[in-house]
Amino acid sequence: MTSRRALLESAFDAAVAACKRPETIIAALPEKPKGRVIVIAAGKGAVPMAQAVEDHWPDATGIAVTRTGYGAPLKHIELVEASHPVPDATGLAAASRCLELAESAGADDLVLVLLSGGASALLAAPSEPLDLPAKQAVTRALVRSGAHIGEINLVRRHLSRIKGGRLAAAAFPARVLTLAVSDVVGDVPEDIGSGPTVGDKGTIADAQAVLARYGIADPGGWSESVKPDDPRLANSRFQVIVRPDDALAAAANYVAAQGYAAEIIEKEATGDAREVAKTHAEAAVRARAEGRKCALISGGELTVTVTGSGVGGPNQEYALALAVAIKGLSGLAALAADTDGVDGNRDVAGAYVDGETFHALDEAEVDIDAAQAGNDAGSALGEIGALFVPGPTLTNVNDLRIILVDP
Repeated sequence: MTSRRALLESAFDAAVAACKRPETIIAALPEKPKGRVIVIAAGKGAVPMAQAVEDHWPDATGIAVTRTGYGAPLKHIELVEASHPVPDATGLAAASRCLELAESAGADDLVLVLLSGGASALLAAPSEPLDLPAKQAVTRALVRSGAHIGEINLVRRHLSRIKGGRLAAAAFPARVLTLAVSDVVGDVPEDIGSGPTVGDKGTIADAQAVLARYGIADPGGWSESVKPDDPRLANSRFQVIVRPDDALAAAANYVAAQGYAAEIIEKEATGDAREVAKTHAEAAVRARAEGRKCALISGGELTVTVTGSGVGGPNQEYALALAVAIKGLSGLAALAADTDGVDGNRDVAGAYVDGETFHALDEAEVDIDAAQAGNDAGSALGEIGALFVPGPTLTNVNDLRIILVDP
């Protein structure tokens, strides 16, 4: 069991490493402009992305906003660490600074926007008269509601002064190039960092409908996003340079090298974490019965509707549900983790489980039913040392789940 866990964690490391290659950033850079290079980096991968640009263009200046604990030294680019997933005053000040930098750009300048997962929360600029506490309340409610990231970011784009194309509009007529590490299903530009540099077809009415759907109070303070045909976006270009598929491919290559037939069963899994776990468990049990030595790999982003006193975490919820579904079955082992090292709002990436996990929880006198009802899978799995805590990975390309089947 120890070797299977080590193998799975090494596969996770390989997936993360594949998404942190500075050469992908450098290859996407244009010729250096006549004027300044103004860097605006935001997200959990902001620092390594900014470092790559500094190494290539030493005179680049600007700001990098990342999650607290995800910082590292930068030469000339200002570093800011702010709260995630619920925004704070530091993120508010950083967002204002980003807008100021964009507005200062001239026609000969290049505003280089480096986006990665987490940017939506890190750049908090609520539209007036909405204040930060109200924005925080809406964010907390959405995160706990079970809403998917597209719905959450639709609301964010209409309660902001920087998202939904507004950052690029502020920089006009300067040239804007956005290089993005995608953390969303489908690599949808307006959902990566809530699209600060791209047009948005969604409307205030659409955003209000999301809140109504999940029974969340309307905070007011709505602001219409910049639309795709807005002339202020004429000089803005957007490019995804790293995708969740890159992580899945790297994990598949790693497990294949260890003798497992790699099968990517879902690239873009969505839906309730527990229900998806049951479906994946059924696939693993079938493969075991057929005598296949394989690794069932999936990506995407699952959801949790938090109704109990716990903090949720889709990978932890998935892992506990999977442990229940495969209890007592030898030859099955799994790791479910978020590639950013943070599952939900805990500094835990996810968890490792196998056919013995249910028994270990029972031996530790953990009430599994209560843990699931209370959305507290993390505390339950923590009792038996099953949590996976890699620390800050400095990237974010969605979830990675691997089930090893070794009959």
